Amino acid sequence: MQHKSTYFYAIGLSYKKADAEVRGHFSLSDTAKQNVLTQAKQTGVESLVVVSTCNRTELYGFAEHPFKLIQLLCNNTKGTVDEFQEVAYVHKNKDAINHMFRVGSGLDSQILGDFEIIFQLKAGARASKKEGLLNSFTERLVNAVIQASKRIKNETQLSSGATSVSFASVQYIMKNVEQISKKNILLFGTGKIGRNTCENLVKHTKNPHITLINRTKDKAEEVAGKFNLVVKDYDNLEKEINASDIVIVATGAHQPTVYKDLISTQKPLLVLDLSIPKNVNENIREHANITLVHLDDLAKITDDTLEKRKSFIPEAEAIILEITADFNAWLDTLKFVPTIQAIKHKLTDFKNTELNNQRKKLSDFNEDQAEIISNNIIQKITNQFAHHLREDIDSSDESIALIKKIFQLETTQNV
Repeated sequence: MQHKSTYFYAIGLSYKKADAEVRGHFSLSDTAKQNVLTQAKQTGVESLVVVSTCNRTELYGFAEHPFKLIQLLCNNTKGTVDEFQEVAYVHKNKDAINHMFRVGSGLDSQILGDFEIIFQLKAGARASKKEGLLNSFTERLVNAVIQASKRIKNETQLSSGATSVSFASVQYIMKNVEQISKKNILLFGTGKIGRNTCENLVKHTKNPHITLINRTKDKAEEVAGKFNLVVKDYDNLEKEINASDIVIVATGAHQPTVYKDLISTQKPLLVLDLSIPKNVNENIREHANITLVHLDDLAKITDDTLEKRKSFIPEAEAIILEITADFNAWLDTLKFVPTIQAIKHKLTDFKNTELNNQRKKLSDFNEDQAEIISNNIIQKITNQFAHHLREDIDSSDESIALIKKIFQLETTQNV
């Protein structure tokens, strides 16, 4: 675990302690993520994976002190170190490993069993690998987490039933709006959450009056084409908001895209903000006819689906435990690999010396046979040592020290 006097850390913040506004301060755009990796290389960080979603921002990497990673985050976001310390978590070594498993398997998601994060983790690892910032430890860990996530998806019902932010928003609309199929719905923003919401709206509301607006019109047309919906120009945003009964905002801007002055309608208007940072200005609440619901409110909607999912947590945890044990066993073997190799070299030296002696003494010396027999014996002896060290992990440090002493091994290498 310890490597060149560095430790493996997971630092970050999530919906658990940081509200949408604070999460917005620490949100990393694709450019910012790239900058974090570039700066990490310049400051001597040897391995780093960056994840930033609407619910969390995290850095997983090796450092002498977690502050190095915290600084990388704060230098590339609006967030300050003081603000980070109020809401953040820092996990080290085994705790950091466990944290990544829980995050990647949907157990730490704002909506239990939401597996979106695993795609972010994969993408983060790919970006790091491209930059030469993914060492064998981190790569193996990410792969183990992906394996756990797959097994939990396939072997449990932790993600049964369609529950995600986009589904929760549609569910909210259906519970709170009467005659939904007759209402005018505007979807502003067609990124991933916007697309998913659109799909859920079409599927569950049977509403033919859904309009899409996106800054880039062709992206909206692409989504609309699939579902046979209307697309309007971005310039028509104000007019369309005021002609709607429900407005869903799923834009990815860093400043509010919907605000008080855009609204002139007198009829009831439900506005759902699914963006991080918030893209709807709170000042629209000053209009008496407006109901504003944010992503964080939607996540609090516990339904039957979510209750059912909770019963599968023990199964998911058992799978994580099994895969974590495999990973830790691999990790523990790393520290004695150099010793096993050194034993093998030492025994091979003994063998070569002995074969040379026998070669001189015996005229009918069968070198090939002697080579095969002695190599097999060496393999059996080293296997015996490896088996002992693997089985007796708790006292493997003492065993390694004793083996080195007996065989007078010079290896001081430690992983």
